[in-house]
Amino acid sequence: QVQLVESGGGLVQAGGSLRLSCAASGRSFSSYFMGWFRQAPGKEREFVAAISASGRTTYYTDSVKGRFTISRDDAKNTVYLQMNSLKPEDTAVYYCAVVMRAASKWENASDYWGQGTRVTVSS
Repeated sequence: QVQLVESGGGLVQAGGSLRLSCAASGRSFSSYFMGWFRQAPGKEREFVAAISASGRTTYYTDSVKGRFTISRDDAKNTVYLQMNSLKPEDTAVYYCAVVMRAASKWENASDYWGQGTRVTVSS
């Protein structure tokens, strides 16, 4: 299965920006839809963004539309999440995953989760 390593998290003030990276192992990376999820303290993990295998189509949860951008570089086996205009409510551990669409929801296509990268937005 694809192994994923997230990085790029940190502490940032509200209104600031961060760029998360997710490096994937495996030769089939370019054939997968990829996505980002996040889990805030005391809350369930939630979908944030997804990108098609071609990279031409992106999907976002409403709360990040216009602020976050997902992209991919198949030559580097890496998917990115550019986060701008960050808000305290964006504070969470962010995870990337191979994703699939099921019953109108985006889900992890496997049981595998990386270690995540922590984002803390101060007010």
